[in-house]
Amino acid sequence: MTVETSPEAQPAPPRQSSLGTAAARNLATTTKSAPQMQEITSRWLLRTLPWVETKGGAYRVNRRLSYTVGDGRVEFLQNGSEVRVIPRELGELALLRGFDDVEVLTALADRCVQRDFGAGEVLVERGTPADRIHLIAHGRIVQSAVGKYGDEVRVTTLADGGCFGESALLDGDARWDCTATAQTAGTLLTLSRADFAAVCAAAPGLQAHLEWFGSLSDRPQTRHGEAEIPMSAGHTGEALVPGSFVDYELHPREYELSVAQTVLRVHSRVADLYNGPMNQTEEQLRLTIEALRERQEYELVNNPEFGLLHNADFKQRIQTHSGPPTPDDLDELLCRRRGTKVFLAHPRTIAAIGRGFNAYGLHPDHVDLGGQQVPAWRGVPILPCNKIPITKENTSSILAMRTGEENQGVIGLRQTGLPDEYEPGLSVRFMGMSEQAIISYLVTTYYSAAILLPDALGVLEDVQIARGRD
Repeated sequence: MTVETSPEAQPAPPRQSSLGTAAARNLATTTKSAPQMQEITSRWLLRTLPWVETKGGAYRVNRRLSYTVGDGRVEFLQNGSEVRVIPRELGELALLRGFDDVEVLTALADRCVQRDFGAGEVLVERGTPADRIHLIAHGRIVQSAVGKYGDEVRVTTLADGGCFGESALLDGDARWDCTATAQTAGTLLTLSRADFAAVCAAAPGLQAHLEWFGSLSDRPQTRHGEAEIPMSAGHTGEALVPGSFVDYELHPREYELSVAQTVLRVHSRVADLYNGPMNQTEEQLRLTIEALRERQEYELVNNPEFGLLHNADFKQRIQTHSGPPTPDDLDELLCRRRGTKVFLAHPRTIAAIGRGFNAYGLHPDHVDLGGQQVPAWRGVPILPCNKIPITKENTSSILAMRTGEENQGVIGLRQTGLPDEYEPGLSVRFMGMSEQAIISYLVTTYYSAAILLPDALGVLEDVQIARGRD
């Protein structure tokens, strides 16, 4: 039973006998942190790249003359279930590299026939006649051959944009030297030798291009496609020693410095009255520079003109053996270049690497990098870079780099000594004050990256990072 008490009978609240905390805080100086920013990352790419001074705003990469005319990938257009190769993308094939007659390329694209395939389907059999090229629009295809001891060995894995059978377009006696088996379902386009010959017969420009392409094979060249330097070795007596010279590319690539800029605005009243105990302008500038550096690293990875992912040589792009990253995949990435200095991967990809190692009963080593212990494989540190994208299919890429100008590796480009330079390669210029008493500063940084030799950078593509069923 509840007994109600009248308001008159309730006890009165106790009287305040001391100063309350809410009022006391008006006279107190609080202890506070500097402004925090969640966007800040470790930015290992900016820290590990050797930065080369780039006067004049451009860096020219001079290389030996190379006769390699192309080994690229083609792109496709999709309209529902119908797939069509972009005509100009056929120029990425070694056979057609440099040929830019859009009408002829369109005629070749029109003759490409679509073929859908399922997982496990054998697309071509080793030893059978090869009479067409296969362009992979989507899916993964494994090429296998017979090893020295009679067992079946995997030669390579091809994926979106890859191709095989290019030599079959010109060689009437060509045969498949590998069996191609679909690892996943997908779509490819095929162009037969007969269709290619029909287009070629009506296109004198294409005929002349193919004659030039055939002449390249008659020129002495190294296994990397560079012009060979004649020399003699192991001779005795008065043998004639061949003369030689090193030929250079006539049109070397130039990397121009890119720019990232923003205008920082601070009201003069804030700068005048609220500068204690922290300088408001300095804190605003610090966080702005952090955001600018984050954008700089993103551009170094993803920019179409100079970003590492877009500029890696197609011969240095490989596929995983089974999807998730394994020690075998990292070994294959390592063996394609000398002196690999660093792996770069998204943090989620590094977690997938750890799971792959655990499945093999292995554990990554650790190396000291600037006083910090980081995971490593074969002594090469594996560093996080959250600027490497993750696709909607939960796949990503792993980069392996040789760095430094003296090692003919990957380098960062910047120019120092800028007017009003605040940090190396970054300037902060006072732009004046508006009629609203707002002070403006132009914050600018100039940067780029250059790959000195194709094998300086390798990419392990389509790495599956989603966790499988236990």
